[in-house]
Amino acid sequence: MAKKSAVDLSIPEQVQENAQRGLRLREEHGFGGTKVGEATAKLLSGGGSVSARKVRHISRYFPRHAGDNLDQTGKSGKPSRGYIAWLLWGGDAGRTWSEKAVKALDAEAGEK
Repeated sequence: MAKKSAVDLSIPEQVQENAQRGLRLREEHGFGGTKVGEATAKLLSGGGSVSARKVRHISRYFPRHAGDNLDQTGKSGKPSRGYIAWLLWGGDAGRTWSEKAVKALDAEAGEK
């Protein structure tokens, strides 16, 4: 049986709000993010906690898509596809939270 982690994996309020905003923008504009991003946003916006596996998955999104958040609006004045996708994963708050959680999980497991 796996040892229960002492790391708090509760979804912060700002992460929930960013995911909710991303879902609203995706619905309003009909674009932004993928089905995986949409599913992640639904999970994050619901609050509660995530598994260690899920927080690791979330943290891996941000380095791959760091440029997505650069332009919040496109030439049309609508939010950019990348900005909506970024919000679906919790936005800047999601990045900070997930990276901090993974660091704590790694420290708990004795990794560097």
